Amino acid sequence: MSSMENHKRSILLLFSWIFMVAAMAAASTTIIPVNVGVVVDLDEPRGKMYLSCIKMALSDFYAIHSDYKTRLVLNTRNSNGDVVGAAAAALHLIKNVEVKAILGPVSSMQASFVVNLGEQAHVPIISFSATSPSLTSLRSSYFFRFAQNDLNQVKAISGIVQNFGWRRVVPIYVDNMYGEGVIPFLIDALQEVDVHIPYRSLIHELATDDQIEKELYKLMTMQTRVFIVHMMPNLSSRLFAKAKEIGMMSKGFVWITTNSIGNNLKSMASVLDSMQGLLGVETYIPRTLKLRQFISRWKRQFQQDNPKIIGVELDAFGLRAYDAAFAVAMAFEKVANAGFKFQKRNASSFNSTDLDTFEVSHYGSKLSHALSIITFKGMAGDFNLVDRQLQVSTFEIVNVNGYGARTVGYWTPENGRVVKRLNSTRNRTISTSKCDLGPIIWPGESLSVPKGWEIPTNGTKLRIGVPVKEGFLEFVKVTSCPSTNTVDVTGFSIDVFKAVLEILPYALPYEFVPFAMANGSSAGTYNDLVYQVYAGKFDAVVGDVTIRANRSLYVGFTMPYTESGVVMVVPIQDKRTKSAWVFLKPLTWDLWMTTLCFFIFIGFVIWVLEHRINDDFRGSPSHQVGTSFWFSFSTMVFSQREKVVSNLARFVMIIWIFVVLIVTQSYTASLASLLTVQQLQPTVTDIDDLLRNRDNVGYMTSSYIYGLLRQKGFHDSRLKDYGTMEEIDEALSKGSANGGIAAIVHETPYMKLFVAKYCSKYTMIGPIFKTDGFGFVFPKGSPLIPDVSQAILNLTEGEKIMNIEDKWINKENNCKDPSTEKFYSSSLGLESFWGLFLIAGVASIFALLIFATSFLHKHKQVLMSSDSRASKWKRIRTMFKIFNEKELSSHTFKSSRHEARIAGAPDHELNASPNNNWPESPFSYTNQTDATSVFYGEQETPSHGQASPEIVPTFELAAFTNQEMHATPETA
Repeated sequence: MSSMENHKRSILLLFSWIFMVAAMAAASTTIIPVNVGVVVDLDEPRGKMYLSCIKMALSDFYAIHSDYKTRLVLNTRNSNGDVVGAAAAALHLIKNVEVKAILGPVSSMQASFVVNLGEQAHVPIISFSATSPSLTSLRSSYFFRFAQNDLNQVKAISGIVQNFGWRRVVPIYVDNMYGEGVIPFLIDALQEVDVHIPYRSLIHELATDDQIEKELYKLMTMQTRVFIVHMMPNLSSRLFAKAKEIGMMSKGFVWITTNSIGNNLKSMASVLDSMQGLLGVETYIPRTLKLRQFISRWKRQFQQDNPKIIGVELDAFGLRAYDAAFAVAMAFEKVANAGFKFQKRNASSFNSTDLDTFEVSHYGSKLSHALSIITFKGMAGDFNLVDRQLQVSTFEIVNVNGYGARTVGYWTPENGRVVKRLNSTRNRTISTSKCDLGPIIWPGESLSVPKGWEIPTNGTKLRIGVPVKEGFLEFVKVTSCPSTNTVDVTGFSIDVFKAVLEILPYALPYEFVPFAMANGSSAGTYNDLVYQVYAGKFDAVVGDVTIRANRSLYVGFTMPYTESGVVMVVPIQDKRTKSAWVFLKPLTWDLWMTTLCFFIFIGFVIWVLEHRINDDFRGSPSHQVGTSFWFSFSTMVFSQREKVVSNLARFVMIIWIFVVLIVTQSYTASLASLLTVQQLQPTVTDIDDLLRNRDNVGYMTSSYIYGLLRQKGFHDSRLKDYGTMEEIDEALSKGSANGGIAAIVHETPYMKLFVAKYCSKYTMIGPIFKTDGFGFVFPKGSPLIPDVSQAILNLTEGEKIMNIEDKWINKENNCKDPSTEKFYSSSLGLESFWGLFLIAGVASIFALLIFATSFLHKHKQVLMSSDSRASKWKRIRTMFKIFNEKELSSHTFKSSRHEARIAGAPDHELNASPNNNWPESPFSYTNQTDATSVFYGEQETPSHGQASPEIVPTFELAAFTNQEMHATPETA
């Protein structure tokens, strides 16, 4: 019975397990359909292309993930290519179909309206082709942009412009939200690289061919030849067709397109013939095997579904649509357990009657979060969202040539610049070498880089204003010929300008227009002349125009072509000294005193080294002092009679005589110059002296120098204006005290010319103010400025500028260039000779140290004696007395005694003092005397047992008295 029950129980368990597995299998195979909307323009081939990519994405996704529970059900609506159609389609999908997400719409303007609906209904809006930066400002948590923001590509475009050194560009864009959305960011990016936008060309999206042609003709009348086109492919096709028709796709023009055109170049094959030579920015898509296989499948599928549509090419937006569908399917599967229901919303939230029944998706917030964190390897590259937008990726730079586009470079966010190849290891600094891209064939099949601007095609020449003035005509001189109604302009500035034009690699038609009134006189100041360029009456100004900060606010200047600075010209006078004490002037007082001190010091050194062994330096104290100083000072004229016999003294004298030779020769030369050479020096060396002395100062009429002098502190009553060099010469000759001026203040080029003419009378001092020299004036941001500046640099580095200066500036200069003259003190100072004195001083001290060391070592027993009766002071006195005596063991005295014996002199005379004026000291002794005998009264006995023939004093220091000082020395 129990076995039967167990058997039944087993059968029941088996059946229950089978039913459970079946139920689980049934549950696992349950498909959850999810309504998803698609809003595209089905009237356009591109819209059908996008829809085809979305369908293929879902087919591929569920073929790979067949076990997923969710299945997206596409509900497609036609936007009819306008904003209202897109909004109506989205409203219908949300309200009636209750879609959980919407793929689309295509354009940025349509997206801005649809996003608001998605925000209210909590339905994610996923756009794969809306690129306008203005959509970022919507800041909706339910808007996802799976396409590149146009803000990213403006850096790539500015990098291209900077790479080729173009300074002016004109953007051409469609006059709607799509076109205007990117232009502010594009202008900012261009201004960061110092590129000027002189004009912005707007073309309405519904503009006729005649309206497009009229705008292009307007662009042809401008100098700028670099154009950046930002519009949709349909409008750009008509634009380029007209540009080619009127000759704007020829040599010298530059066309750059944004990725709205670059991404669709393959689908624009029919109009590529009118786009030859342009550069396009295109979203970079890695050419993988997977991509090539997909493109092949898509072409077959699209042709099968749309047999009547021919020539449609898959673009980057189509690949983004494929990845967008893939991402949405992944996100829905992540939140498959959530309920896909709508809840009735509060009717008071909307004022529109149509939206009173609008429901809110419970599913939206979870789906939005799931979409935000999805990452995968998509068909168009890495799929990764940052703040619900696709991350910045690489842009490809292509050149349209022949029947397609050829890649010439890339722009990457990592490098921040255009590069020839990806993964380039080159330095990331911006280069202007024009070699960072591959070979480019420009419009007109030109291989040379266009300079980016041209003289307008209406045939007009540049109107170049030149100043009209009375003085300093060497810089600019205007001569009118009424009979022929012509104007001849000459001068230094004019020749420099013509030389610059010869260096430019292109012709620059121009005509000089004098800035004058009907009677031929000047029409205003230089500031007025410069302002005419800002006002548009002149295209440039050539002349002696100074580069000033206040002028640069309105116009642009080239590099200066003359010296800079403001100088002061003053009279010069002969400063030769005519004084009874002129002989003191060659040397400064510090040099005089140093020389005197060294004469005394050298005399002392020679006495120390010589007086013990040289009879010439012995005698009474006054005699020794006089002899020492006489000997030292007599070296000045090399007339010393005394001989030096020690090697140390000879060493010192060799150096000292060399020092004396240099000083005396320099003194002689300086004194001769003071007495004979003309000393031309300025009457004033500092502008502050003019202020303190309340002197009159001159300046040129209508010059900005007047303002500088007023700022310096000069009163109006002390300032006088002049127009010609002759007037300035007359005023300087009179002087301030006689109604003239003490100095003229003006710019270096003018004063250099003035001093060249009157070089014997005046000299330049300064510069006293800073300026940037003369430059040519052009409109601010003119593309001519960098080219002309470069030509000026080339000119000033060569010899031609020197020839032009010799022709105009130095033609009357027969004097030394005043700019090279420097005015120093005529006296020689210690700074020129301190090295010699240092050597002489070191040598003398060195000789004294050697002598002192030798002397102390020879008589060390006097200082080091162990006799307690001798105090330190007595030991020192004894050393000084020994120092004062003759050193009879010296070779000089030995030789003199030997000569005396030969002559038969008595012994007492041989031992007598050589100078009776100075009595022999009782402390005299020879080098052979043992120092101890000085203290103990012992007689020195020669080592051979014979008595010494010399007289040796013997006494005891301990019993030393004044009487003993005068005792008769004992004989040996």
